[in-house]
Amino acid sequence: MAQETLKNKVALITGGTTGIGLATAELFLRNGAKVVIAGRRKTEGQKALQHLQLISSDVHFIAADVSEGSAVKGLVAATVDRFGQLDIAFNNAGIEGNFALIEETPEEEFDKVISINLKGVWLSCKYEIEQFRKQGTGGAIVNTSSWLARGAAVGSSVYSASKAGTDGLIRALALETAAAGIRVNNIQPGYIHTPMFDRFFPTENAEALQEPFKKHAPVGRFAKPEEVAELVLWLSSPAASFVTGESILVDGGLAIRGQRL
Repeated sequence: MAQETLKNKVALITGGTTGIGLATAELFLRNGAKVVIAGRRKTEGQKALQHLQLISSDVHFIAADVSEGSAVKGLVAATVDRFGQLDIAFNNAGIEGNFALIEETPEEEFDKVISINLKGVWLSCKYEIEQFRKQGTGGAIVNTSSWLARGAAVGSSVYSASKAGTDGLIRALALETAAAGIRVNNIQPGYIHTPMFDRFFPTENAEALQEPFKKHAPVGRFAKPEEVAELVLWLSSPAASFVTGESILVDGGLAIRGQRL
């Protein structure tokens, strides 16, 4: 997509310090946006900020936990204080939790994953939409769902539920906000080579263990975070002005039903 696609736009990216969030922050900056990245870990945030400042000085880091309403409300307010407005939000913060059979999953694990992956997105949308309405300028929201919202893996019950919940959420929000010029969409990544994905293979022979997973998708490889960022950019831009309430797969065909030879 051409440079300056997001010129004079202000974007907030939660989970913006690594992986897809960081790649999106970089792409947004290269396309003219002013960007606030947010994450729970300050050290990781400062490292990401230093990297992004090599691209543009119009970037800022704020430490925040999206599972806390006061923190999310403050994050949106701080973004507006810093750059004067809010035009785009990429609600990307999330955790994978521990994949395990349901009878081996403690209730606390359910609460932890849902509080960040679903409640955190709900809170983010709530205060972002409130700001968009206050400005009267419309806005674009993109949330990170997953192919597991419409598929499954052994042990993914909690994670899949959290992501399927975001897909249901945006359909209602799209109806509520369309008249105000606000668009709300989800991306559904497949296997993306990010730190989160690598955590599923915490061994020295991780590369060998990952190899069979490449064959799950017809394209036969993992995606780079930058490839997912391109979809986020498009959904956040005027090019997607007639798209709202959609959950869009970016999975190399992983979720296609059919025979695998």
